[in-house]
Amino acid sequence: MPDKNCPVNDAIVVLASSIEAGQLFHPKIRRIGEEILDLLNDIAWGRAGDEHLPAVETLLVELTQMSADTTAAEAAEDVQTTIEEHREVFISHIETHNCSSGACLKLAPAPCQMTCPSGLDIPSYVTLIGQGRDAEAIDIIRKDCPFPWVCGLVCTRPCEFMCVRARIDTPISIKYLKGFAAERTMSEGTYQNPPKESDKGKQVCVIGAGPGGMSAAYYLALKGYGVRVIEQHAVAGGMLLLGIPRYRLPREIIDREVAILQDLGVEFHFNNRFGKDVTLEQLKTEGFEAFFVAIGAHSAFKLGIPGEENCPHVLEAIDFLRDVALGNRQIPGKRVVVIGGGNVAIDAARTCLRLGCDDVTIAYRRTRAEMPADHEEVEQAEEEGIQLAFLTVPTEIVEKDDYLEGLRCLQAKLVPMEGQDRMYPKPIEGSEFLMAADAIICAIGQKVDEDCLTSVKDLEWTRRNTINTNMATMETPVNGIFAGGDAVTGPATVIEAIGAGKRAAESIHRWFAGIPQPKLPPVPVRRGRINYLEVPASTKMSLKRPEMPLLNIDRRRTTFQQVELGYTENMVREEARRCLRCDICLRCGICVEICRDKMGVDALQMGYFDFDHPVETDFRITAERCIACGACAANCPTGAMLMKDVAGERILSLCGTILNRQKLLFCEDCGAVLGPSRYLEFVRERTASIARVTFNQKICDVCARKATAKYRVDNAPVKV
Repeated sequence: MPDKNCPVNDAIVVLASSIEAGQLFHPKIRRIGEEILDLLNDIAWGRAGDEHLPAVETLLVELTQMSADTTAAEAAEDVQTTIEEHREVFISHIETHNCSSGACLKLAPAPCQMTCPSGLDIPSYVTLIGQGRDAEAIDIIRKDCPFPWVCGLVCTRPCEFMCVRARIDTPISIKYLKGFAAERTMSEGTYQNPPKESDKGKQVCVIGAGPGGMSAAYYLALKGYGVRVIEQHAVAGGMLLLGIPRYRLPREIIDREVAILQDLGVEFHFNNRFGKDVTLEQLKTEGFEAFFVAIGAHSAFKLGIPGEENCPHVLEAIDFLRDVALGNRQIPGKRVVVIGGGNVAIDAARTCLRLGCDDVTIAYRRTRAEMPADHEEVEQAEEEGIQLAFLTVPTEIVEKDDYLEGLRCLQAKLVPMEGQDRMYPKPIEGSEFLMAADAIICAIGQKVDEDCLTSVKDLEWTRRNTINTNMATMETPVNGIFAGGDAVTGPATVIEAIGAGKRAAESIHRWFAGIPQPKLPPVPVRRGRINYLEVPASTKMSLKRPEMPLLNIDRRRTTFQQVELGYTENMVREEARRCLRCDICLRCGICVEICRDKMGVDALQMGYFDFDHPVETDFRITAERCIACGACAANCPTGAMLMKDVAGERILSLCGTILNRQKLLFCEDCGAVLGPSRYLEFVRERTASIARVTFNQKICDVCARKATAKYRVDNAPVKV
């Protein structure tokens, strides 16, 4: 059950306790209190509309006036105070149909959605994909992410790390399902922009055509604003195009998704560097009133070791990848050492291999377990022949007669550091060695290049050399200027930049409209409560996450063709059926407790309910033990556990997973449902000591009483 408090739930508890304690003693006062409670319950259970909160406040005023100087008035004032202090939370419940604390049971969000930086309604779109409704799935995705095809290929999928299915076997392949649906929808011509709002007559300038900037442009254009995107390079995409190699993200996909923005009327100005080719004052004179700064983090950190400066054979990974993306396919050297352990290092190494390098080694100062790079990318790099040198600390770039000899290094060991969880690499004395190389590529991190923003007065910078903003609204201290993406967070992920762009678009809209800005980060919106996919328990347990088909190894080593070939349609539909629908099932364990402790049956083996310490789960055991009494379904707070009678069978299901189905028995006299034989036998055993079976017929209670009464009349003693 949820550990956190929720103001909406707290208000309900206060008012309900007052009613139950008889503090609302007058009938009219009690009626008003019950009306307020009904409205609050609507808010807590996702049934509320815009009129609910004003109606609650009006009734609270009436309740306070009618019950002055009483405990009822105190309860009303407590509820009113809660609303005033936490109005944003009440409004969030109404607008998002999610309760971030989980205290409002039907609005408790799925872990995958809460983990997504852009708040995608993952359970809904995964279910739609499982139903073959790909275009509808993409429509839901694009409410929170305008680039589903891009994210379906390069997202770091934080959602999958929190996927509850992983507590049974492996997480749902959320990323690849999204990519499949986007490609299918684009191919069928159903990948369409939603209708724009009417023109608001206001103009916004977005600085930077990366994922954050283009996301802000997309949502602002939909709201009816005129949007111009300024980009210093000749193409849109930012790090999508200039930092991610084509074997991971083909340029055609970026171009197609950018074209969708142009269809909305977004205007792109390329080869325009802000602060040099165009200034803030110039843009203001053209009518731009609001600005979103999304310049990314395109400058590299230096190693800070001897020999690094002025060595032509030492390259920055970010510059190297950008040059290759823009068409410079010159080989950096036959033997290359890449320094770093993140995705950029892996991308640089795999790119070198495709350019024709004979020997590529990644030198990383920690172990494999500490590598921040995506583990699948690391595995693919090793398959392609890239060497990994762990616990390797660079100390010097070695040159002789303008010829690079290699990288001098020390072996290291990991030691704990006080106040830090992560182990720190400590060089081992006397372990020095030389890694021979013709070229060295540094990929140890990136930073923001602030030169283009020096003319913007009053802009604040953090100690990490990032723009200081309000993280809930993306506002900077300069009125009308917002910022997001890597320029604010430092080097992060595509989906984080998209989430920042979406938040900024909403804040810019509020700024223009004069609407107060939120004080808290947004709660993800539940876009729908899609019907379950019905799956037998045996199928639910036997389905496994499919392996991604890959391009053959020879092509991978020599071309920039896309490595991941994508799932087949059957793989996608079957994978979606593995979803546990955690947007509806809270894993509170009430059903298990009722079955085990109250009924004494113990038919529900749901080991994954314990998120932190899962044990074995087997949906199939339920059919072996369940008596179909329905106690679990009757006590389920969200309706996830469901029992229904269909076509002569009683069916028990959990979020669409068919746990048990048993044949029903019917009354031989009136045809009423008696229940399954296993349930009737359970009742018979439990009541054997207090009830005597008079008839062997299968009849209901009503018919049994009639038969008993008739028997007594027929066999009554005859009075003489």
